[in-house]
Amino acid sequence: MGQERVRRPELDHAALFAATPSACLVLDPDLVIVDVNEAYLHATGRTRDDLLGQFVFDAFPDNPADPDAEGVQNLYPSLRRVLATGEPDTMAVQRYDIPLADRPGDFEERWWSTINTPVPGADGRVAWIIHRVEDVTAFVLSRRSRRLPGGRLSEREEAMEAELYVRARALQHLNEELRRAHSRERQVALTLQEAMLHSPDLARHRDIAVRYLPAIGSLNICGDWYDIVDLPGGGFAVAVGDVVGHGLEAAAVMGMLRSALSAADRSVVGPAQALKVLGLYARSVDKALATTVVQALIDVAGRHLTYSSAGHPPPVLLHPDGSHDLLDQATDPPLGAHPEHVPRVQAHVPYTPGDTLILYTDGLIERRDEDIDVSLTRLTDALAPVSRLSPERLADALLARLGVSAGAPDDIALVIVRL
Repeated sequence: MGQERVRRPELDHAALFAATPSACLVLDPDLVIVDVNEAYLHATGRTRDDLLGQFVFDAFPDNPADPDAEGVQNLYPSLRRVLATGEPDTMAVQRYDIPLADRPGDFEERWWSTINTPVPGADGRVAWIIHRVEDVTAFVLSRRSRRLPGGRLSEREEAMEAELYVRARALQHLNEELRRAHSRERQVALTLQEAMLHSPDLARHRDIAVRYLPAIGSLNICGDWYDIVDLPGGGFAVAVGDVVGHGLEAAAVMGMLRSALSAADRSVVGPAQALKVLGLYARSVDKALATTVVQALIDVAGRHLTYSSAGHPPPVLLHPDGSHDLLDQATDPPLGAHPEHVPRVQAHVPYTPGDTLILYTDGLIERRDEDIDVSLTRLTDALAPVSRLSPERLADALLARLGVSAGAPDDIALVIVRL
C-alpha cells in the first residue's frame, strides 16, 4: 500500500520574509520603506510604525557628531545603481551609526555587511529593493578590544589585519572608480548611438513614435536601427533593420547601411528598388551580409503603402477595432543572400486613416526555442487591446505587455506610425 502524499500548505511569502534571520528592509523606487522584517526591527531597536512610510535616509541619517561619517554617502549610490541597472549590489563592510530610539540625538556605532537586491515588477522595471544587512558590529568591536592593554594582537596579527583593512578599502575605492568609468563609457556609447540613429525627418511626424532598447548587459550600442525619410510628393519611407552581432562593430556596419538606404530612398522608386541597391552595397561592407531590413513607403495622398522585406519579421497593420494584417507578402532573403543581383519583391496594401503601422526588430518578439508563429501571435494579441492609443502610449504599452520595457536578451528597435 503506497504512502499517501502529504498535503503541504501553500507558501506564505510574507511569513517567510518576516521569519528570515537576516535583517531586511523593502524599499520602493523612491527609497521609501514599505516593509521590514522582525530581524531588522531587532537589529535597530525600532518598531514598524517607526519605519514604514519613511524615506530611508530620514529614518537613518548620518551621525552628525562624526565628521568622517560615510554611511549615506556610500549607501545612496548603491541603491541608485540597483535602480539603474536592475542588478544586485554588494557593499564592502562599513560603519553606519544609527540613532538610538530611546535617546533622541544620540547615535550608536554600528558596522554592517550589506547587499541591495532588485525585485522587478510586471513591466520588468525595478519595483522594490530588498536592503539586506548583517550586523557585524560585535565582531569589529571584539577585534578592537584585543588591542587594549593586556590584550594586544601579535605583530603578525596586527600586520595581517592592517593589510586586510587596507585591501578592503582599496577594493571599495577601485569598485567605485570602475563604476564611474563604466558609467562614462556607457554615456559615450549612448551618445554615439543616438547620433547614429538621428533621423532629421522624424521631427516633422507627430504621429510616429520610435523606441530603441539595447540588449540587457550590452553597452547601449548595437546593430539595430530605424529611419524615417520624407519623399517628394508628400509621401515618406519608414524602415527598420538588424545587423548581426552587437557592440561597436555592429553599430559601425549599421551606420553605413542606414545611410546607404537613406540615400537609395531619394534616388530610386519604391522599397524593392531601394533594398536591391542596399543589397549591392552590403556586398562590399564587411560583416553586412545576413542583415535583415524591412521598409514601407506610405503614399499619403493615395492612402496605400508599399513594402518590401529582406528576411525581416513582418510589419503589422493594426486597425482601430484591434484586428490586424501581417505584411508578409513581399519577403525575400536577407541582404547579400542572393548569389546574383536579382530584383526584390514588393507588395501594396490600402489603409484607412486611423490604422497603425508597426515595424520592429526581432528582439521585441522572439524567445529562445520558440516558433516564430507563436512569437507573432503574442505580438498581435498584445496589440489588439491598445489599438486606439496614441503612438507614444501604444509604444510604451506594447513594450510593457511583452515584458521588455527594461530590455531583452536581444536589441529592440520599434517604430509605430499612425496613418
